[in-house]
Amino acid sequence: MSSFDDAFDALIGNEGGYSNNPKDPGGETMWGVTARVARAAGYAGAMKDLPRETAKAIAKKLYWDPLKLDQFDPRVAFQIFDANYNGGHPVIWMQGASGAKVDGLLGQATIAAVAATDPLKFMMRWNGLRLRYFTSLQTWISFGKGWANRIADNLKIGAI
Repeated sequence: MSSFDDAFDALIGNEGGYSNNPKDPGGETMWGVTARVARAAGYAGAMKDLPRETAKAIAKKLYWDPLKLDQFDPRVAFQIFDANYNGGHPVIWMQGASGAKVDGLLGQATIAAVAATDPLKFMMRWNGLRLRYFTSLQTWISFGKGWANRIADNLKIGAI
């Protein structure tokens, strides 16, 4: 994995197409983009018709760029991107997985700590934190198997 484009392609492998699961608090989604996020980004059409390229532009602007993911090993960047897109506490997990001070603020110290951490060690710690978070959610009963499979798939991608 070498770029945002590659990371987005892998992410869409996790997200798939249209969904409107009544148990999903995110509601109606296409390419993993919720209707709320799509509307805030200016998309006014039916969610089933949301173009992949629109979802990609939203992903770059809202989930890749704010966390400065171009500065990290591509395998690490993908793990962070996927979690930021899927939900959770990516800055806190970045800090916990890298040994940085856990304060929830993305600054130079966090960026430097993540960049300095061995990518494989980071990914192991990161996904441990992510799994702990998932199992704490009430929706684990409905979505836990899918989330665990997502992490398993992401670890295979990170090993490439």
